[in-house]
Amino acid sequence: MKLVIQRVAFAKVEIDGAVFSDIKGGLLVLVGVDVNDEEKDAKWLAAKTACLRIFNDADGVMNKSVTDIDGEILAVSQFTLLASAKKGNRPSYIRAARPEKAKPLYELYSDELERLIGKRVKRGCFGADMKVSLLNDGPVTILIDSRAD
Repeated sequence: MKLVIQRVAFAKVEIDGAVFSDIKGGLLVLVGVDVNDEEKDAKWLAAKTACLRIFNDADGVMNKSVTDIDGEILAVSQFTLLASAKKGNRPSYIRAARPEKAKPLYELYSDELERLIGKRVKRGCFGADMKVSLLNDGPVTILIDSRAD
């Protein structure tokens, strides 16, 4: 699985012009599922996300997690994170898991994250045409791949 984690002042998902989910501050997480991903990938990434210290402490040092600041999380599925643009100009999505595999792992990631942070994780709508808006705070953007060394 691949994640793009952004520290945000706010983020929202709109579908057909209406707000579907929104958060006031915390993390916007884009979630891509690889064809070889398993439950252990989702659980490992959820634990990493919950504990990632990318929020400032009183001294301005990134030393606090989303839980420490009582922040919110918005998790959005995004198969394009698995794109390969190595050959040609049209990305290949052959590494992206099919929906019947990707959706349960995205849901598991989000459910596990809820359990770990003790509050609801807001979500996008799997497979929908979503418009995502955010104000990146910092900016801080972290890329995590459960299969990278």
